Amino acid sequence: MNPLAIIGAFVITLSFLAYGIGSISLVRFKIVGRIVLTFISLGVLLDLIAILLMMKGSTGSPFTLHGFLGGIAFSVMFVEMVWCWNMYFTYGLDVKAGKPHIVYTKVAYLFWVLAYFTGSILIIWR
Repeated sequence: MNPLAIIGAFVITLSFLAYGIGSISLVRFKIVGRIVLTFISLGVLLDLIAILLMMKGSTGSPFTLHGFLGGIAFSVMFVEMVWCWNMYFTYGLDVKAGKPHIVYTKVAYLFWVLAYFTGSILIIWR
């Protein structure tokens, strides 16, 4: 396996942890605070870095089930991050998250979990 892809796999795991902490904190406490903003933003940034590393280190086509799920997951994660920052700039820190935001966070995290585990399964099966 290419060293860039290995580094990308390590970074994607850090992204998975960071985004998970941010998402679970938002769902659990229903507040967009420092922890949520920090960890969701860090998760998206690490995901972007990992995607670029894995694309550079991969010899296969990006047009696979994993690539499709990963693209959707990154998109919904990015929208989640923008939504949180918009709430922060509009209402200030520690703003209460509404039900639509909580549901969206759960869906975004579900896509992220699906993309993460399809990638893991593909690596195991190689």
